[in-house]
Amino acid sequence: MSVLVLSLTTVAIAEIGDKTQLLSLVLASRYRKPIPIILAIFFATLVNHALAAWLGVVIADYLSANILKWLITISFLLMAGWVLIPDKLDEGETYSGRSAFVTSFMAFFIAEIGDKTQIATSILGAQYADELWMVIVGTTLGMMIANVPVVLMGKLSADKLPLALIRKITSLLFVGLALVAALL
Repeated sequence: MSVLVLSLTTVAIAEIGDKTQLLSLVLASRYRKPIPIILAIFFATLVNHALAAWLGVVIADYLSANILKWLITISFLLMAGWVLIPDKLDEGETYSGRSAFVTSFMAFFIAEIGDKTQIATSILGAQYADELWMVIVGTTLGMMIANVPVVLMGKLSADKLPLALIRKITSLLFVGLALVAALL
């Protein structure tokens, strides 16, 4: 199997049901701007996975498993708080494409830190250092395959979804992920 196909498949499968898919749905429901969100996911993933592939092995040498565990736990708790903050979209207003892009880029990039797909990218990068670009392209495409349909579904159903309930459920899921990360 080629490095591209292996990288794409690994990340696409790992992403199913992942927190970043949930984040994609929340962003699509909140901003209702699928193109800026999809572009933000693409660029955030490209940057994040390039860094993971190039530096993941090195970073793992310097951070203890305990420190990494607590960084992940704190990031989940921060995401849990962030999704509870109501914004103007809840009042019937829409966001500009730039706001949707910038917020989606930052949220997706942060949510991907320490994620299983980032770790998989680091491992693939270390394993296939001679074909690093294929790893980065494959993992980025895998992420897009898993998240673009979620963004499009979120956009189509945004008018029918109760945003306050979505925020509460999403926050609880991130708190649950923080607890799981802290206990592992």
